[in-house]
Amino acid sequence: MREPAVTRQYWLDVLCQISEPVLHHLSNRTLKQNMPVISGFYKERDRILYTYLEALGRSLAGMAPWLELGPGKDIEGKLRQRFANLAREAIDAGTDPDSPDFMNFGLGNQPIVDAAFLSHAILRAPTELWEKLDGSVQNNLVRALKLTRSRKPGFNNWLLFSAIIECALYRMGEDWDRMRVDYALRQHEQWYKGDGVYGDGPEFHWDYYNSFVIQPMLLDILDTVGHKEKHWIELIEPVKLRAQRYAEVLERMISPEGTIPPIGRSLAYRFGALQHLGQMALRDELPSSLSMAQVRCAMSAVINRMMEFQGNFDKNGWLQIGFCGSQMELGEPYISTGSLYLCLTGLLPLGLSEQHAFWTDPDEEWTSQKIWSGKSAPMDKAL
Repeated sequence: MREPAVTRQYWLDVLCQISEPVLHHLSNRTLKQNMPVISGFYKERDRILYTYLEALGRSLAGMAPWLELGPGKDIEGKLRQRFANLAREAIDAGTDPDSPDFMNFGLGNQPIVDAAFLSHAILRAPTELWEKLDGSVQNNLVRALKLTRSRKPGFNNWLLFSAIIECALYRMGEDWDRMRVDYALRQHEQWYKGDGVYGDGPEFHWDYYNSFVIQPMLLDILDTVGHKEKHWIELIEPVKLRAQRYAEVLERMISPEGTIPPIGRSLAYRFGALQHLGQMALRDELPSSLSMAQVRCAMSAVINRMMEFQGNFDKNGWLQIGFCGSQMELGEPYISTGSLYLCLTGLLPLGLSEQHAFWTDPDEEWTSQKIWSGKSAPMDKAL
């Protein structure tokens, strides 16, 4: 395993390598001109309506905690300042009606999804991605987010997309719809299946949507507006306990070799499947059964395993569809180039300072490494 300091640098290298093409071209207002639109089911004509907002929202949702650390005089601090400037320029390019990269927030249902990831980014980095925006950009962003209110979310995890957009509007000081938030929270409470997992709608699915969407958004919705209603206040503690249990499950799913089970849909989001584990580390709310060091080492093993494989990128540095390399057959009809940038949400712990125990504690074996080498490990217990 890598030494802790090198591990952080490796994570940063991954973040920069993946996000640079998206933010660079948006800052120059040339994203639509240069980003390929490749779909696993070859439906580029359909996905071209949505893929650019996907690339923006998903990239920033993963980068936001790191950006929110703010600029600094050291090498990393200067790098953050550069990427924060690019991110703000990207938001401007995507929400300015006169921009060649102006994005679709109001046609079809997909914009709800990626306006939500953009909203999640703003909640994770309100200083860098909202307060530092020029007033005209703020106005354009608000108008863009409100356009999604004309779209109807699906009766599944999509309810959280509508809810978190409203939370971002609340954080911006705008009018917000409590009903959309309340509906999403109440339905997910009904869809809780036990032992730390929620159904994606009424049914349970063997996939990573508890990590891609459900649990991270539930936590941040309640962080933002949970104090506004008595019923929401009562949800805060049980939602956190379930989140801690699901973090345990995710950590135990990481094999000694740094692999995770390729189950369920949207595998092309790669190590974004570990978003929730990283979010619990970012929040300093890992369960007592997990140390910061073992989570860092486990997540690093998966990221390294995926990123060191050939075929993740095309010749121009854009992500290609796949779980490990280029695997077009793993792209569902809703997957296209912009979708793939959800992998960046697997890097949330970069939002912890370089001095945090997550980065400074000595390397430690994770659970499956211990068990499969005959060492002692705590028994697993249902919530």
